[in-house]
Amino acid sequence: MIRRLRKPSRRPVTEQDTDLPDSAHPPMAPEEPLCIIGDIHGCADLLENLSLKIAAEVDADTRIICVGDYVDRGDASAAVLRMLMEEATQPSSRLTCLAGNHEDMLVGFLDDPQQAGPRWLRYGGLQTLASFGLRGVSETMGGADLDRARDDLRAAMGAELEAWLRGLPLHVQSGNVAIVHAAADPELPILQQDRKVLLWGHAGFSRRPRADGIWVAHGHTVVPEIRQQGGRLAVDTGAYATGRLSAAIVGPEGTVRLVST
Repeated sequence: MIRRLRKPSRRPVTEQDTDLPDSAHPPMAPEEPLCIIGDIHGCADLLENLSLKIAAEVDADTRIICVGDYVDRGDASAAVLRMLMEEATQPSSRLTCLAGNHEDMLVGFLDDPQQAGPRWLRYGGLQTLASFGLRGVSETMGGADLDRARDDLRAAMGAELEAWLRGLPLHVQSGNVAIVHAAADPELPILQQDRKVLLWGHAGFSRRPRADGIWVAHGHTVVPEIRQQGGRLAVDTGAYATGRLSAAIVGPEGTVRLVST
C-alpha cells in the first residue's frame, strides 16, 4: 500500500540521475524534499511496486505528491483510490493527491450522467466501473441506464470516497516548484490559473517558457522518460500502456533523481 512510502525497504531501486541543464531557468528549489508521482490510471500493482522503491530512497520529511489521473484505463481504479485515500487521510501523512482530468470526468458523471457519461465511458470509465464491480455498462448506453449506473457507482464508492475525490486540490507549490496535473498558462501566476487549464492543458504550455522562474511539474502528457526542460518537469510515463509508473525525487538543492517500475 502507499503507506509503505514511509517504511524502509531492501528491495532494489531502478533509478537514474538527470543531467539536463536548463539555462533559461534557475534551479528547482523546493522548500522541502519532494517526490512527484506520475499518472497511475488504475495500476494498483505498479503503485505498490513504486511505493516500495520510493520508500528506500526518501526521508521522513519528504513530501509525496501524486499528479492525478488515478482512475480509468487500468483495471484497478477502485483499489488505487482506496489506497491513496487511506494514506492521504492519516493525520501524519506526507501524501498530497491532486485532481486530474479523469477524476474530473468521474465527478462529472456523478453529477450529470446524461451529459458527462458518454465521454467518460469512452476514455476509460468502463474500466473504472468494472473495478467497482459494475459490469454490463456500454459506451452506447443512455437515458435511465446511465442514471442507474451512476447510482450504482455512488453506492459502490461510498460517501467518504466520493467526498475525498471531490475535495482534491488542483495544485500545490513548494518554493519555486508548482505541481499541477496537466499544464499552466505561462502568462499567468500559478494562483491565477484557470481550473480547466490545470486539469486539461494549455496550448502555450510546452512552447512558451515562464518568466517568473517557477518550475511546473506535471503529468497528463505521456513521455518516454521523465523529462526536465524549459521550466517543466514531465512525470507521466504512461503506466497503463507501458508498465512504467515513474516518480521524480526533487531535493531542495535542485537535484532530481528518477525512480520507476
